[in-house]
Amino acid sequence: MAYPYNQPMEVVHNAYTAQQTTEIASRLGAMKVRMRIDKVFTSGFMAGAILAFACAAVSVVNVAPWYQQNAPGVIKLMAALIFPFGLVAIILTGADLATGSFMFTTMSTLHRRTSILQMLQHWVLTFFGNLAGSLFVMGIIIGYGGILSDAAYRSQTIAFATKKVVAPEWHQIFLRGIGANWLVCLACFLACGAREMFSKILGIWWPTFAFVILGFDHVIANMFYIPIAIFLGAPEITVGLYIWKSMIPALLGNIVGGGLFVGVVYWYMYLAGNPEPILIDGVSYGGRSMSLFGVNADVEEPPTQIRRESDKTSMV
Repeated sequence: MAYPYNQPMEVVHNAYTAQQTTEIASRLGAMKVRMRIDKVFTSGFMAGAILAFACAAVSVVNVAPWYQQNAPGVIKLMAALIFPFGLVAIILTGADLATGSFMFTTMSTLHRRTSILQMLQHWVLTFFGNLAGSLFVMGIIIGYGGILSDAAYRSQTIAFATKKVVAPEWHQIFLRGIGANWLVCLACFLACGAREMFSKILGIWWPTFAFVILGFDHVIANMFYIPIAIFLGAPEITVGLYIWKSMIPALLGNIVGGGLFVGVVYWYMYLAGNPEPILIDGVSYGGRSMSLFGVNADVEEPPTQIRRESDKTSMV
């Protein structure tokens, strides 16, 4: 039988639109802040731990003295190709980075789905959860495990941390923090726009690759890089210097990069002033399922008594 070419074809798009992606990010922000406090902290702990493993892998790759002197770009390329697995694992397991929360909860708060207090509470809980997870992996697994204790690993790890904390000015770390979380939150945004796992992985990988190869400062990643150098006896780095010269400027820069340049901008472009509900796979926020195909794909079907009786029968 010949195909009826004059009939409309049902099309399934392999990605959400930018507006739908922003809606998904807003819904995720609302969902995250309503989690129990203990679960938020645990989720943050796991995210910090996973990212610390990625940072440890990069620290091993960095130990190549000849390349560091003669071809540092090659080492940066290798590190940038390896590091994104950490963010992929975090996003696919649903763990919470504070830096991702800067985007998700900013969108949901601007969208009037969460309050400013809820947003700030989520930031604080995930930040300290990330710190606990990162320090656990840094100290117990990597530090006392002796992974970076050999002379070559130790000297390069200290040199890398010194270059991140001692060499740059305060404002430079702040500006690098903006770039870091702009790209990391762009990776989170692209992951929200993908419908299946392979596309999510690619969407996460390349913005994260760019952030690493450019040498930007991510406050959660630095929770491994700087403390491990202190653990190994870095002579020029103290806890106070780390907090003032690295943690604070990187944190503020990350808030601006993720919250403003991704969260606020995409909310303004796609959600602000839009009175109509945005459907995700036929479902509005807090609504019931709708038809996914056909001429009524974007129109809610009012429930009928027959449908309700049929549902009752199915449940029995």
